[in-house]
Amino acid sequence: MTMTSQPELKNTQSYVLIKSDIDSIPKTRHVHQFNEQAIRHTVSLSDIIGLTKFGLHLVRVESGDETTQHHYHEESDEFIYMLSGKLTLRYGDDTYLLNTGDFVGFPAHGAAHSMRNDSDSDAVYLMGGSRPPIDITNYPDIERKMYNIHGKKEFVDLENLGQVNL
Repeated sequence: MTMTSQPELKNTQSYVLIKSDIDSIPKTRHVHQFNEQAIRHTVSLSDIIGLTKFGLHLVRVESGDETTQHHYHEESDEFIYMLSGKLTLRYGDDTYLLNTGDFVGFPAHGAAHSMRNDSDSDAVYLMGGSRPPIDITNYPDIERKMYNIHGKKEFVDLENLGQVNL
């Protein structure tokens, strides 16, 4: 009988964040590059533990702030799960009031979406999504496209896109 060795176990400690670890991580203040009213205070959980194909972020939005410029992705799926507070979601042509425990999915090529904190207290949610190597984000309200190619971002206003005649 031949004995085979067991695969070496990798150290999993670097992949585990307990609540006290998360609470002690400084939040990063993000102001959206196309909307100065969109301010998020974020802990990028997936980045801390080294996930590269999927992003997961703990986000806090203060009263009166927005979350992003109204947009949709061509390749990336996104979602949010409300942990506390309330947000007003603009999703396509509809508006929803999101509360603790609510979940919303934003599939690639879906309707444009954005949120605003119209309440008197902070809102906290988990935001996640896929990280395709190439993605295009469309901003219909400002008529702009942003191209993200292997982490390098460039944008163009739709009026400046040339027409190709074939």
